[in-house]
Amino acid sequence: MNGAAVNIHPLYLLLGYLLLIFPVSFFLIFKIRLLKTLTVSLLRMTLQLLFVGVYLQVVFDLNTWWLNIVWLMVMVFAADISLITSAGFRWRRFLFPLFLSLLVGTVIPLLYFLGVIVRLPDVLDARYLIPVAGMIMGNSLRADIIGLKSFYTSIRSDEKTYSTYLSQGATHREALLPYLRDAYTAALSPTLATMATVGLVSLPGMMTGIILGGTDPFIAIKYQIAIMIAIFSGTALTVMGAILLTVRFSFNRFGVLNRDIFSGSNLD
Repeated sequence: MNGAAVNIHPLYLLLGYLLLIFPVSFFLIFKIRLLKTLTVSLLRMTLQLLFVGVYLQVVFDLNTWWLNIVWLMVMVFAADISLITSAGFRWRRFLFPLFLSLLVGTVIPLLYFLGVIVRLPDVLDARYLIPVAGMIMGNSLRADIIGLKSFYTSIRSDEKTYSTYLSQGATHREALLPYLRDAYTAALSPTLATMATVGLVSLPGMMTGIILGGTDPFIAIKYQIAIMIAIFSGTALTVMGAILLTVRFSFNRFGVLNRDIFSGSNLD
């Protein structure tokens, strides 16, 4: 199989926006208040991708190790901000620990995937480093939001039971363990479901992209298996790291949850 993917003319890309007539119609007919959110999200997506497309072309052409690392740090920081905002926490307590968990949870499986599995001569090659890091980080981000929100909101809503554990002699770690287990399960379950159905229900992005690029399907399948393992490992690392690294900033010395970790939008 040879040849790159078919190019999309800008005019026909604009025609693609017409597909939004279906969700917009449902919003209007059933008075679902998502039209403003859709507009903002669509505008941000378009502008961000256009900017990144231009920027990545420069990064790929230069392909210098320090610039690639700088862009990776920018990606982690953007994911950090998005995670804190989406999960409804305050920046001052969670900014650094979540940045660290995302960085470690992305870099370890990323370098293993590129260096050990793919065996790239240069693991900092921009054309591999940045897209693969984006796949691992994007999936980890969704799981982090679920895991963190589930962990802390469960403790807050179940405060009496949690306090009972502590009053009956349980250590802080023992009292937190049931909530950690439930949050971790909730965070990893979507990724596990995707792994269980991939190939039968869906053809994932990496596999599809490689096939469209002209690569043999069996080679694409091997890449997909490897990246799914890397994604799951990265997700498992970032979620556990996010919970464990934020715990020390979230409770007082008596083990009581500090309510000021929640932003104003997540106080109810």
